[in-house]
Amino acid sequence: MNLSEASGQLRSLVFRVMRAAASMFPGGRINALGTGPNKISSILIVNLDRQPTRWRRMLRELGRFRTCDGKPLTSIATRFAAVDARDGRAVAATADVDPNYRLGDQLHVQPDARLEECFGPDEPIRMTRQEVAVARSHVEVWKTIAMGSHEHVLVLEDDVWFTHGAPAIIDRGWRAALDRCRADGGPNFVYLSYQDADGSAERADPCMSLFRPVRGLWFLSGYVLSREGAASLLRAMPVVGPVDMWINYRFEQLGAFAVSSPAILQREDCVSDNSYSILPYLARAGIVDAGSAPMAPEEKHSRPVLAWSTGGDREGLAMALSMLGLRVRAFDGDEEKLSVDELQKQLEVFDGLVDAPLTDSALNSAVAYAGAVFVVEEGAVGRRGIEFGRLPRARTSVLPQYQRGESTWEPLCDLLGLSYPAEPFPAGARRDLRLFRDGREEGLEYVAAASRPTDPHDDSPWVLPSPNGWHPRCAVGIDDPASAQMARATVDADAASFSSLVETFPGNLASFAIEGVSHNNEGTHLTIEKTHTGRRPFRSGAFASNESFMHGRFEAEIRAAAGSGLITGFFLHRDSPRQEIDIEILGGDPRAMLVNVYFNPGDEGTAMAFGYRGTPYRIDLGFDATEGFHRYSIDWRPGLIAWAVDGEIVHERRGWDPTPLPHLPMRLHANLWAPRSEELAGPIDEDRLPARAAFRNVTISG
Repeated sequence: MNLSEASGQLRSLVFRVMRAAASMFPGGRINALGTGPNKISSILIVNLDRQPTRWRRMLRELGRFRTCDGKPLTSIATRFAAVDARDGRAVAATADVDPNYRLGDQLHVQPDARLEECFGPDEPIRMTRQEVAVARSHVEVWKTIAMGSHEHVLVLEDDVWFTHGAPAIIDRGWRAALDRCRADGGPNFVYLSYQDADGSAERADPCMSLFRPVRGLWFLSGYVLSREGAASLLRAMPVVGPVDMWINYRFEQLGAFAVSSPAILQREDCVSDNSYSILPYLARAGIVDAGSAPMAPEEKHSRPVLAWSTGGDREGLAMALSMLGLRVRAFDGDEEKLSVDELQKQLEVFDGLVDAPLTDSALNSAVAYAGAVFVVEEGAVGRRGIEFGRLPRARTSVLPQYQRGESTWEPLCDLLGLSYPAEPFPAGARRDLRLFRDGREEGLEYVAAASRPTDPHDDSPWVLPSPNGWHPRCAVGIDDPASAQMARATVDADAASFSSLVETFPGNLASFAIEGVSHNNEGTHLTIEKTHTGRRPFRSGAFASNESFMHGRFEAEIRAAAGSGLITGFFLHRDSPRQEIDIEILGGDPRAMLVNVYFNPGDEGTAMAFGYRGTPYRIDLGFDATEGFHRYSIDWRPGLIAWAVDGEIVHERRGWDPTPLPHLPMRLHANLWAPRSEELAGPIDEDRLPARAAFRNVTISG
């Protein structure tokens, strides 16, 4: 556990203890709530069916307070079932929500020059499934209010608490709002809970109790909405983008108010499983820095899984099991059948085997083991030599083949005792990519001791654990690509196939800028130097291919930058899911290079980005990479990655050696950066700045 995680858990514990103590004492009377004219007569609490604990906690919180007529707030509270992001039908495209919005919409709420400089206001963004679910939940609440009998309703999300002094803040704000809107029948919308957008919110007509927001408020965790206000919002649909962002455009139409200081806040002990579409853009602009991606979910299935598919062109079942956090090996099905001992050895390494051919005795042994569970796709029985009647019904799940979608998660997750993912059930990788095949070959010699593992590998389901004793094998070579060259960067000017980057990433002390990239007859130069602007202390350069590529040979002549704390990078990368194949040369250790692979499962667009170390390995070069140009290449093929230096292969990876290999298109990148981790690259030596890395003859061959 890192210090930030420990600190967060401590804050959460302290908060929980404080709220438990507060629940023992009455919170007071809120005269704005209750029955009667000009009162907020109903409370709707938006709560997921799968989160009953939050509902009970909200009842305890509301039970501390009384309405104007002395009744507990629970007497006017009703639970409203939230739309669940895990329900694909519920977050499917509707006329209520348009998931596509522009970066300019984000900038309307919270202007930031760095974000606009990196991407521009017309950069398209697509909402995550969680954001769509939240928006649809609020839309359904608005429909209920518009058709209901209550003139004013308090809408609460289920992760909030009332601040000290909340009754007085709410009563004063409500009276002021009534006074300002008496001729119109009362206010249509009043924020009781919000977050000022980095202090940039525009406020009009402020007084001691409330103000009119013009723009710049986040969150919809606590607000009062009238029937007329609900109808007005419904007339303005569809909601375009995250709902708390979109509603900023409706302030004038609603005549919205906000209390001077929030009376309701979000709890610090509620862990949200939401993902936010804007976060990758904020991270790349250097506005937020998470430090590292989260590790794989702690919820894991510990019983062995034997599964059989119908053997189609795509391997959705193996991919689904991997997305659930299982270490999966897939078979073609025509291999030699596994004996009892061989099956046991496989299950000591892998959590799940897909299409494993078993001898009768091995199948009988698996069935006899009460901990094993079985998954069969409809249509697989017979085709895979498996007799369904031999499998224990109580420990067997049949996945419907006729309707693949979110509903397919249900029988699988119920069998494994795991929560349904928010992502759709995957179509899977093409079978010819051999994604989850074990490509490790017996009988090959180990790599010489001069090349050695570096930092520990990620503790994720997609890396073989250290007890399996992974060691790289001697390289056996890869055929030269026969097809034509696909892209080439010129040495003295910008190439049409590549673009300079203006961004950064978590863990990087430098921001990439146009000024960090220059060209001359020797090549393209990336320069890192000290800067006194922005949140990063250094400015550097990076460029990337404009297109993504699926396999090929990626090559460049590189002279690495010298100096402790610097890394010259040449790599393939993608997000959603995150996958990467790296070459990195450390300025403080220039006689070696690091090779690395990151893998996350899922189809294109799957929001999985676990792992922050990958599987690094150090290769001795036999020369100083900062003293002259040398040719470095990554050869990426189905089932094999080979790294070469000056035409000589120095390292190879095959499937499960020790990870599955990336299986989705990636862009080619080159950069010069300064990691926050001194453990990785050492402390940065500012006396050696500015420092430069040079690239020339960058080629991509198919």
